[in-house]
Amino acid sequence: MIYLVDNIRFSYRPSLPIVLNGVCLTLEEGDVLTIMGRNGAGKSTLMKCMLGLLKPQQGEVCLCGENVSLLKPRFIASQVGYVPQNHVPAFGYTVFDYVLMGCASKIGMMSHPGRQEKKDTEKALEMLDISHLKTRKYNELSGGERQQATIARAIVGKPKAVLFDEPTAHLDVGNQVKVLRIIKSLSEAGFAVAITAHDPNHALLLGGKVAIFDREGVVVSGNVEEMVTEEKLRALYGEKLILRYLGELGRSVCISPNLKSMKSMRLPV
Repeated sequence: MIYLVDNIRFSYRPSLPIVLNGVCLTLEEGDVLTIMGRNGAGKSTLMKCMLGLLKPQQGEVCLCGENVSLLKPRFIASQVGYVPQNHVPAFGYTVFDYVLMGCASKIGMMSHPGRQEKKDTEKALEMLDISHLKTRKYNELSGGERQQATIARAIVGKPKAVLFDEPTAHLDVGNQVKVLRIIKSLSEAGFAVAITAHDPNHALLLGGKVAIFDREGVVVSGNVEEMVTEEKLRALYGEKLILRYLGELGRSVCISPNLKSMKSMRLPV
């Protein structure tokens, strides 16, 4: 088992509401786990606990059998790749150098990347199909290209798990599909993958497991078929969302009913 989240409880301050309330999750090799919840539910907080950036007040997060809070950041970085929502560096690194930095946890503090690290960088760029971007400045790329480069950086060090925090949040539909396809291929290659998402269709596309936050910070998880249901989606988002099975796709899709105007709303004149 790569990750074990065992009954963790977390609040940023005693005077503030509980964000994570008895959360239990597992993540194994080849898993895809989609974490869903309303804005502010605690999805990103959970990921920060999994990365060792936050320490739960109760329970523990174990990475490869060891409590994350007792592990050195360098070891965590060598085992877990992380893809944030959005990232724009202050300096104009080339895409190749930006991805190469993902090898930092594998080499000595005073060492320089060698032939093997550069070879691994070339392979990561090829895997993401962005070798043609390697001499471009990272901060001059489009949002979709930056996200692909960030994923390449996350996997170049050959971690066991990759955590994605809303990786499609700022992307157009075409780039969203591309990123989801990459995430699916990573799980098929043996990486353990966890992703936070808002769109139920992303969970339906990825398959695997789903974890849903409720309003009290409690998480319920299971396979996608039992977790992504009309009843659970309506309870989660407070809207009448509909699931329909499409034979030509071989899966269900989530759709919204026609929008109805709010008659009681009076706009200022």
